[in-house]
Amino acid sequence: MLPMYQRLGGSQPSSNPLVSVRRSFRSSEKCLILLVLLTFGFVCFGGFFFLPDNFGADRVLKVYKQFQKAGPEIFIPPPPPAHGGLDGDEDFHKLNDRDRLQEKIQKELPDDILEKPDIDGAGTRLSDVSNALDGGPLPKDSGPMGAGIEGAVPPPDDTMAKYPSKGSSTGTSFGGAGLVFNSSIGEDPDPKVREKRNKVKEMMIHAWDNYKLYAWGKNELKPISKRGHSGSIFGAFDLGATIVDGLDTLYLMGLHKEYDEGRDWVERKFTLDNVGIDLSVFETNIRFIGGFLTCYAFTGDRLFLDKAKYVADKLLPAFQTPTGIPYALVNVNSGVSKNYGWASGGSSILSEFGTLHMEFSYLSDITGDSVYRERVQTIRSVLKDLEKPKGLYPNYLNPKTGKWGQQHMSLGALGDSFYEYLLKAWIQSGHEDEEAREMYDDAMQAIIQHMIRTSQGGLTYVSDMKFDRLEHKMDHLACFAGGLFGLGGTTLNNQYSEKYLEIGEGLTNTCHESYVRTYTRLGPEAFRFNDGVEAKALKSQEKYYILRPETFESYFVMWRLTHDQKYRDWGWDAVQALEKHCRTPNGFSGLKNVYLTDPQKDDVQQSFFLAETLKYLYLLFSDDTLLPLDDWVFNTEAHPLPVKGRNSLYRAASTSSAL
Repeated sequence: MLPMYQRLGGSQPSSNPLVSVRRSFRSSEKCLILLVLLTFGFVCFGGFFFLPDNFGADRVLKVYKQFQKAGPEIFIPPPPPAHGGLDGDEDFHKLNDRDRLQEKIQKELPDDILEKPDIDGAGTRLSDVSNALDGGPLPKDSGPMGAGIEGAVPPPDDTMAKYPSKGSSTGTSFGGAGLVFNSSIGEDPDPKVREKRNKVKEMMIHAWDNYKLYAWGKNELKPISKRGHSGSIFGAFDLGATIVDGLDTLYLMGLHKEYDEGRDWVERKFTLDNVGIDLSVFETNIRFIGGFLTCYAFTGDRLFLDKAKYVADKLLPAFQTPTGIPYALVNVNSGVSKNYGWASGGSSILSEFGTLHMEFSYLSDITGDSVYRERVQTIRSVLKDLEKPKGLYPNYLNPKTGKWGQQHMSLGALGDSFYEYLLKAWIQSGHEDEEAREMYDDAMQAIIQHMIRTSQGGLTYVSDMKFDRLEHKMDHLACFAGGLFGLGGTTLNNQYSEKYLEIGEGLTNTCHESYVRTYTRLGPEAFRFNDGVEAKALKSQEKYYILRPETFESYFVMWRLTHDQKYRDWGWDAVQALEKHCRTPNGFSGLKNVYLTDPQKDDVQQSFFLAETLKYLYLLFSDDTLLPLDDWVFNTEAHPLPVKGRNSLYRAASTSSAL
């Protein structure tokens, strides 16, 4: 029993010790009691949160799996060397025990635990590819990772059996005939060009492997912070935007092991059912539906057709407006749709609702469900019948009233890909969609008349127009227009062809100038032509570069159309700039100011860097036989779709069901 001490009730001693007695502890005793209580609480807390029984069996197994991958010998200590054995031989008892343990864990482990692919699995790694690019040999077991590099060992027959050749009539694990991309397809005869293409391929491996390591299943990677990017347009929900966006690039480059990792994630993990935010109809269409449709065209794998239809069905409630012009945002669970509050009184945006036609019409053809084509055809009809100021399309349209919003026209942000899809819908249809071509030619004539200008230094640029006044500024987003005009001038021989090609060459040159006039040799987000300034950004919010692809897209298209060596030279200059300024040990990052000698990085590896930037650069250094422009047309996220009537991989519903 602890001792107790008396304190008398008054100032005088009491004759009765039981009267007015107050008991207490000394300070040292109080500290001792407090220490005992804290120790008891810590033990209870630790027991509740850290003992294995409170984890759940699946989590214990997951931790166990991670320790085992780090070093199986932790759990199975190596036995002493067998007498008489060869140096380096491992005792067969250890191998058998390890196999049995692995088999047992695998049987008990839930499927949803194995989320991240093994980055240390078989296949060539970054160091191997870099060694090969420097003239060294690839490892003997390089497999499909090494495809396309000089001297690489081709993948074994059983690996390539999963990737059927074009025109094959035999069924495969992908459910139909498809394309095989390997080291022999699309290689340029010039070994120096092949080396440059292999460098772009190595950049893709670097971007993908670090995404796998630090952000697998997330939308994008923050390569400096080494974690997922939750501030993307798709929020913090794990939609795997980089996986879906990058799959066709991986397949195109012959990186079949990486492609299989991504496909497996899509099959087991991709869903929109748990998404509690409003998704952009436009971005979801071009990245997810477009990405799935390309993979379906490449491989015939029904998984991708089903996923494309699943996503498109989630977007259909956005079209429920009085005019049929869809809202910009949709809650894919409730179906509630709305527009951005800043968009000219609740208007829909031209570049967003006008960039659905290719994917939705193709989806109708390969599913046999006309609803998707009907939705985008309604958009087309509304736009065609509207009166257009000066023949131009304003960037805003009210989906309730069917009236134009603010009189702002642009071939850059807010307008760009609408014009792209007019031309490409015509190409995709096998030149049958004459309405789209007519609307394209009319729009381009108005843009040439009112918005295309030439600077004092002879640079061709396309201005924005606001309330009949030109803003002599060109967005990086508008740099795709070089290729757009080039395609317009070569796909149909009419009275506009020569002018289109001339403008295409001029715009592509101007965008190149915006690159080489910076210290980093990477272009700013926007650049101006006034006050003696040409092709340079003036405002701080215009000086960043977020790994955008539009200039490289025009390099690629103009190279295919003209075979002018300067486009490959410009592209290689850009590759070197990306390597010098944007590459980090853990991926690629955008820059906050391209005019500084040591620009700060924005710490985001955009999904379109894998989908577009690296794909266009890879194709720039490939032979024309790789995705010929007569057979394939690229959506605005660089996902190639087959041309109807020319490409046997179009897979219309009547034939796809028979495969």
